[in-house]
Amino acid sequence: MRTAVSRDGTPIAYERTGEGPPLVLVSGATCTHEMDLPLAAELAGRHTVHVYDRRGRGGSGDTAPYAVAREVEDLAAVIDAAGGEGGEGREVQVFGISSGGALALEAAASGVPVGRVAVYEVPYSDDPGVRAGSGTYTAELNRLLAAGDRAGAVELFLRRVGMPEEDLAGMRHAPFWKGMEALAPTLAYDDAVIRGGELPAERLARITQPVLVVCGGAGPEWWRDTGRSIAAAVRDGRYATLAGQDHRVDPAALAPALREFFA
Repeated sequence: MRTAVSRDGTPIAYERTGEGPPLVLVSGATCTHEMDLPLAAELAGRHTVHVYDRRGRGGSGDTAPYAVAREVEDLAAVIDAAGGEGGEGREVQVFGISSGGALALEAAASGVPVGRVAVYEVPYSDDPGVRAGSGTYTAELNRLLAAGDRAGAVELFLRRVGMPEEDLAGMRHAPFWKGMEALAPTLAYDDAVIRGGELPAERLARITQPVLVVCGGAGPEWWRDTGRSIAAAVRDGRYATLAGQDHRVDPAALAPALREFFA
């Protein structure tokens, strides 16, 4: 893997594949860059796709203390590397999924030099009912992590996102469970990026780049309501629904919408 160095000196590991205008993919909670490789493969025919390990994951470092601004700087470092490789200095497009979408939007709102931005099902909501319990979740997550209970933190997160208990019981014995436990501290980072889940309309209004918001048609309606609200909050937003998809979107179904938007 290649390495970009963030502003605070943290090494951020990334891979690149394909040929064409540069595109950076930003993963969501409990994910390393490997989760983005199938989508990268779908997009590599038209883009040089960069997938990276967010702070505290995979091959990247994790300099304390954490702050959302440091994660924005991490993404900025990868964007700078993506645009500067080969001396092109080319405009870089960004796609983020779930909390990675929130990070991509925050980077654009912070003035990071990016081109177009696309996101998939960012877990904001302007519905207080959907956000109910966010403060309790944050407090309990921090308590579990402070106690070193990584398994408990992962279980708390999975319950928060709606996983049934019978499915959760099976996951504890899955081969990937230890990997999820290793990433447990970064759940607090994702929680900080989401900032309680309230849709930051004033912050989003600072984004001047074109933004595509995509949501699945098979998930709860609040995802689509939120997606439309994000698209309305930015200055140049558009919204699309992918029929038959939920939060675990099929890369082959998502890629055509991204290729059209980034073209």
